[in-house]
Amino acid sequence: MRGARLEAAPRCRDIEPGREEPESLLKAGIVGLPNVGKSTLFNALTSSYQAESANYPFCTIEPNSGIVKVHDPRLFVLQELVKTPVTVPAVFEFVDIAGLVRGASKGEGLGNQFLAHIREVNAVVHVVRCFENGDIVHVDGSVDPIRDLETIHVELCLSDADSLTRRLERLRKSFKQGDKKVALELETFEKILPIVEEGGVIDLDSFTEEEQQVMRKSQLLSTKPVIYAANVNEDELANPDANAHVQKLKAHAAKEGREVVVISAQIEAELSQLDAAEKAEYLESLGVKSSGVDQLIYAAFRALRMVTYFTAGVQEARAWPFTKGMTAPQCAGIIHGDFEKGFIRAEVIAYDEYVACGGEKGAKDKGVMRLEGRDYLMKDGDVVHFRFNV
Repeated sequence: MRGARLEAAPRCRDIEPGREEPESLLKAGIVGLPNVGKSTLFNALTSSYQAESANYPFCTIEPNSGIVKVHDPRLFVLQELVKTPVTVPAVFEFVDIAGLVRGASKGEGLGNQFLAHIREVNAVVHVVRCFENGDIVHVDGSVDPIRDLETIHVELCLSDADSLTRRLERLRKSFKQGDKKVALELETFEKILPIVEEGGVIDLDSFTEEEQQVMRKSQLLSTKPVIYAANVNEDELANPDANAHVQKLKAHAAKEGREVVVISAQIEAELSQLDAAEKAEYLESLGVKSSGVDQLIYAAFRALRMVTYFTAGVQEARAWPFTKGMTAPQCAGIIHGDFEKGFIRAEVIAYDEYVACGGEKGAKDKGVMRLEGRDYLMKDGDVVHFRFNV
């Protein structure tokens, strides 16, 4: 690595755009029963963004995956201020997870493959049918969103219950007095097992941060954040609360502490064929402010406690998603491991102050740029340069 003082991209060009490891890419798995609109929504996602994917990180994707960019207007404001032709948005991967039928936890259908794929995602988007259409037969004969989501939830809980029972048996045999790591795992799993056995919803806030870390590492299916995507007819999108199925789903989700995003998969398919200006005009004609795709991404960010910091310079303006509670060195490590290893300090300007001052120079002149150390907890909208030495 050349030089003793390097800064985060874009100033430091040792790190090229798109060079992060694929493991850092956020993934949301799209699940749903047959004929709920899951495939239509996923195809809209891939056809809308795949053509652009070469301009963004991780452009090589599997056929059942689609890379979408996170629309953040702040990025384009920064672009204007630093006069760069290049913006690199945060990106999100949606994975089409097929194979769900009753009995998936016991290997029915593509059950084992389904469960393996869902373990790999950060969040789950459950597409729920909330539209009536006599030409599209529901797999269970009638439209009932609560029954549909419970079908999937039960399969996830059954799989977790079986996995937890086997893990607890192994841990109890291997436990030795004074082994804090195993003791924590035992305590955590013993708290979770009765919840999943009863088909309950796990409230992460009722667990300590250490217990939540155990759950994340164990890749339990029922602990994944879930967003419900209520798929409605085109003419219901502007006033979804008039749809009785949507009302029923929202009431159920509120009890679980989960979010409902109302979409029309058919409209998303149409939007995927339009350019940006045409999309905006079409959405306005429908009385809708943003696309279902954008709403799903924002909901997934909220469910995963994700926010964004920015780097901005003449070479590019770039968005970097991170988890709330991460320190400056940890956020520097998202760009490159050496940034975290040799972290010295972070030069930070809050987004609103950066804009109000007309950019970095104005922020420095007015004394609003801060020098932050290792313990600084990064905030949403921070515009930052990292100083490091390796």
